[in-house]
Amino acid sequence: MTFKVLKELVLMIFSRRKFFLLPIIFIIFIFGLLLVITQGSVIAPFIYTIF
Repeated sequence: MTFKVLKELVLMIFSRRKFFLLPIIFIIFIFGLLLVITQGSVIAPFIYTIF
């Protein structure tokens, strides 16, 4: 189901020429990945203070 949403998002971006959304989505993806990776580590308290 998640891949279907991502596929629709990518198709919407390219069909409507909303390329300014790509950096925003990329940054949100990087922050989400950072939170998932550091969830159980010592770095987690420092990451959560950013938000």
